[in-house]
Amino acid sequence: MRRTKEEAEKTRHAILAAAERLFLDKGVAHTSLDQIARDAGVTRGAVYWHFQNKAHLFHEMLDQVRLPPEQMTERLCNCTQQQSLQSLIALRDLSVEAIGALASNEQKRRIFTILLHRCEFTEELRDAEERHEAFINQFIDMCEKLLENAAEHLRPGVTPRLAALSLHALMVGLFTDWTRDPQLFAAQTDARALIDPLFRGLLRDWPDDPGPART
Repeated sequence: MRRTKEEAEKTRHAILAAAERLFLDKGVAHTSLDQIARDAGVTRGAVYWHFQNKAHLFHEMLDQVRLPPEQMTERLCNCTQQQSLQSLIALRDLSVEAIGALASNEQKRRIFTILLHRCEFTEELRDAEERHEAFINQFIDMCEKLLENAAEHLRPGVTPRLAALSLHALMVGLFTDWTRDPQLFAAQTDARALIDPLFRGLLRDWPDDPGPART
């Protein structure tokens, strides 16, 4: 039984790796499950054994490089409400690490390149699109809650919702630009300098050198 489970997991990883290669090369919409099966060296039935359809396969591929919402929530909520500014520093740290990881993790770079530049959310991928949008909304909502706890630090006219949307827009822009052209900025060394000005613009008392969050 153990051997069977190990072989099944090996097959699953082979299918995901083949999908990643083909999606990056051909685009998601122009890659079929038959092509993925052939590239992985498995049968079409093996693909359907592990994945319901292409939308499910695409979603599982994304989940390999996305930090689960539960882990994000746990990490960002380690700081108490009395440490509201520390919670925002933790959010800054997470944002900086996410940008830097593009340069240090080749798989993350490939998969986000697929998502941002090789994917058209056709009807076939409707379920994957809905799950992706739910993930985005969950992240924005989580950021908004943190910012609500630190509302006294926000500049006049900046609501927690607007601040959360601003952060998400900056992150998407940086991810999109760097995966399009990695020469635009050094993801590992420039990320903090790109992220901090946003927090400085949103918050009245953002420290000149906030350092890492204390939990």
